[in-house]
Amino acid sequence: GRAAMLGFLHVIHLEAGVRFPGYLSGSAGLKFTDMPKGCFASLEAVPALGWLQILAVALACETGYAGRAFSVVKQTDDREPGDIGGEGWVRYDDPGEKAYKLNVERQNGRAAMMGITGCLAHEILGVDALYPTGGFGGEAPPEIIDMYTSFANFPSFAAV
Repeated sequence: GRAAMLGFLHVIHLEAGVRFPGYLSGSAGLKFTDMPKGCFASLEAVPALGWLQILAVALACETGYAGRAFSVVKQTDDREPGDIGGEGWVRYDDPGEKAYKLNVERQNGRAAMMGITGCLAHEILGVDALYPTGGFGGEAPPEIIDMYTSFANFPSFAAV
């Protein structure tokens, strides 16, 4: 579910024309502005080691490794199994409210799975991922954000 939520946000950003300044891969010379617009094309443009890095960060976040600097977050006896969240993490004492919140999270994940599946199916069929009808004239809608100037003052994390 979480991966589908991130995937759907990726499609929304790509279709809106959002591109961050700086380099996606400094060693490959790949800038964020060089990323293609399509779902599959953007996935194929990222180098294999970039995907390995993305998966490593996701794994660190899911397992709790990213919770503390340079250490794996240990499961403590005063928390339920799997509860490796930080001190600011919201925990629910009421079993009914907790069940409701978990169900909402599952349903949002399922909705995102349907959304990203629809976007990928549209692209396979050769139409725009988010706007498959193409408008009244058959053209794609205009980009919402100018990809060259929107994030001009955004700090870059890669050395140029």
